[in-house]
Amino acid sequence: MIQIDALPAFTDNYLWLLQDTASKRCAVVDPGDAAPVLAWLAAHPGWQLSDILVTHHHHDHVGGVAELKQATGATVYGPANETIPARDVALDDGARIEVLGLGFDVMAVPGHTLGHIAYYHAQAETPLLFCGDTLFAGGCGRLFEGTPAQMHDSLQRLAALPAATAVYCTHEYTLSNLRFACAVEPQNPQLAQRFADVTALREQNRITLPSSMALELQTNPFLRVNEAGVRKKADERTGVVNPSPVAVFAALRAWKDKF
Repeated sequence: MIQIDALPAFTDNYLWLLQDTASKRCAVVDPGDAAPVLAWLAAHPGWQLSDILVTHHHHDHVGGVAELKQATGATVYGPANETIPARDVALDDGARIEVLGLGFDVMAVPGHTLGHIAYYHAQAETPLLFCGDTLFAGGCGRLFEGTPAQMHDSLQRLAALPAATAVYCTHEYTLSNLRFACAVEPQNPQLAQRFADVTALREQNRITLPSSMALELQTNPFLRVNEAGVRKKADERTGVVNPSPVAVFAALRAWKDKF
């Protein structure tokens, strides 16, 4: 049985800690800071950090990797097409790895960065997705390196995963993302309910993750570019009829960048 907890870091990052209670081994996703992981290990004697999974090269996702590797000897996995500190295993699209007895499929999801990858575990009841800064709860990552077409394709690939998939992204951006989503789809009842639920959680300083793919498909405008209301809002923003889903996505992303 694997338990997954969030270790907060910086102002809004989450380091996802996967724990195998039977073996007392754990793995961490995107440790931008080593301190929260080392503090957890110090508070849990007998546990070993065996694996580090990295989705992309940004400092707030890799800043603690080398220190953790040195302290624990953990195996570091990361995208083959990016420079990842202390990486042991370089991963391309379609690779498969085993971590804590779980098989993970590696998915290339360029857009936020060009080499960005996600890790997907296809278990029956609740599949697991660790998607870094590609798909956020209610939103998506900025296009620092990739094109709108690349990010749209990446998001559509993730959106095709089972509806029950638990979405573990790496920032507490949900409330601000949903504010934007409400501007795009003010008449969406599922979105209005989610905004109210998330507002209540944040008022109590509670985490809003993980999300689910089903919830994202209902409320995340970047996954809803084929919806008539979303297309209409994008056309209003740009003053032209956006001819394709990619064009709608690009219009939304440019709007969100200034929202």
